[in-house]
Amino acid sequence: MKEHDEVELQKKLPRVGQTVRSKKYGTLWRVMEKREVWQNIDLDHLVPAIYLSFWQIKEGVVPGVGKLLGYIYTAHDNTFEANWEIVKG
Repeated sequence: MKEHDEVELQKKLPRVGQTVRSKKYGTLWRVMEKREVWQNIDLDHLVPAIYLSFWQIKEGVVPGVGKLLGYIYTAHDNTFEANWEIVKG
């Protein structure tokens, strides 16, 4: 299994097109893009990571227009679990 796939499975990251909810604000966001990247965790150590971009879902606004966010997730953090929940259905 590729290193990036392991990060995605371990962190249970959403797929492109899935909807997530911000735990802090309760707002809905759609995953618009996923990229495999490398993240520095110290001066000379790179680890595999997944970059996800999110688009805020608002009634009457077409996808891609409006607020966009992007975050990098590694196997060494819990920021996805702490800030987002995947919306079922």
